[in-house]
Amino acid sequence: MTLYETIFTRRSVRQYEKEPLDAVALSEIEKYLEDAPQLAGQTAQFEIASADKLKGVAAPHAILAYSDDSDAALTNIGYVLQGVDLYLQSKGLGSLWMGQGKPVERKPDYRILLAFGKTSVPPRSSENDFKRKAVLETSNEDNAVARAARLAPSAANFQPWKLHFAPGKVSVQYNGKGIGKLFASKMQKIDLGIILKTVELALEHEGKTVQSITPKTSEQRFAIEPDLTAMH
Repeated sequence: MTLYETIFTRRSVRQYEKEPLDAVALSEIEKYLEDAPQLAGQTAQFEIASADKLKGVAAPHAILAYSDDSDAALTNIGYVLQGVDLYLQSKGLGSLWMGQGKPVERKPDYRILLAFGKTSVPPRSSENDFKRKAVLETSNEDNAVARAARLAPSAANFQPWKLHFAPGKVSVQYNGKGIGKLFASKMQKIDLGIILKTVELALEHEGKTVQSITPKTSEQRFAIEPDLTAMH
């Protein structure tokens, strides 16, 4: 199953088998993580941790993410780990974004973890299994990319983004609330990266290639704009 196809079957998995993955499987995941592209100018660090190195995590493994706490850095983490999340589930594994889970030895630049492992929980069978906002609540157009993007996960299922389609460009704008709540604000910037990766995969499926991705920020607005061209 491709990453794009997995968008439509992915689910947040909370029940795992205790048995850890074997060394070969973990090595393949680590290689995928190492090769995963990051947004321009961003250098987040990631590591795979076992259950004995984690608190409040039911899965046998987790990927820990480290970066500074700027908007672009947090969005970059969401962008990278969403690709890994879909990769894991495309291989028949379960995964779960966890803002509350944490490593036993917590470093100052730790941001979030993605738990994963073997599971007997089945993937979703159709788009009807998702509880999400209507397409036009989070997009100025109802199209194939927007319909795939609406299925992306987010903290508390809030979907704090707005997609704006224009010729040759799509902007992913932050549309969160409760900015005064620091934890919610950080989680929602990670969510923006999650939707960005989902949009990128959907655009590629529609025959577009993303030439560049530019985070833009001001006192009032944070957005990310992928510049596109049609593939030949």
